Amino acid sequence: MSNAPVICFGQQPCGFFPKRFLFAKIQTARRLQKEIGGEIVFFFHDSDHDPRETRTILRHRTTNEPAQLNFAFANKIQRKFTPLHLKKIAADWPAKTVLQLPNYLDHPAIEVFKNVAATNVADFCLAMYRRMGLLDGIRVARSSDPDFRRAACEISEFFADVPHAGEIVRARFIDGALKLHEGGDSFVTLPLVPFAKEQISPTRDSRLRWMQSVLHCTHYIAGAGEKDYLRTEQTPEITFITRDAIDRSDEAYTELS
Repeated sequence: MSNAPVICFGQQPCGFFPKRFLFAKIQTARRLQKEIGGEIVFFFHDSDHDPRETRTILRHRTTNEPAQLNFAFANKIQRKFTPLHLKKIAADWPAKTVLQLPNYLDHPAIEVFKNVAATNVADFCLAMYRRMGLLDGIRVARSSDPDFRRAACEISEFFADVPHAGEIVRARFIDGALKLHEGGDSFVTLPLVPFAKEQISPTRDSRLRWMQSVLHCTHYIAGAGEKDYLRTEQTPEITFITRDAIDRSDEAYTELS
């Protein structure tokens, strides 16, 4: 087994142009790689289902006012409950969005957007990040990958991708039941159906140990919010590095490499 460092950072799909904090994680990982060598791995947590994750904040080129754009989803069930790697993009969304982008972006960035043909949210985001040159030389490991899920450790806190209302939804397994969170204290309990390991993805609290059981990273680049909930005591073998600071961290990064 190689003793070379494995430098990892994790993130959900975070906008069709990535949020600036993801760019900061990438830059931190590259800086660390220059110092210690090894491989960089992007843990792409596309099993998440929250549509708010892909909000993309762009600033108007004339007024500098921020605008919030997001995907249009195939239907309400998909928007709210389907995992990001299965959320289908409404067929007319790319063309409608291209008409808005000149208000915010230069021509080269718009061309990158126009040349992405993915039909689901996670694939679209990943293709954008790659076309922007952000992931050159970085291995991507997807939490939706059945092989990744099969290789991961057993966890007691998890979601399962199961059928509901003609769609696949990401239901939380709680007290022996599959539940969809409607908001606040409201949950919908689904019929308990069989599910396999390939359908399981972690909760926020079990994500680090689940990821580490496959990636065996030596260093992890943590964002500001992650530091508040990561159970670092479960993975004492990892050295945790705080990502570099960046201004307007929630806004979109639109520069091309």
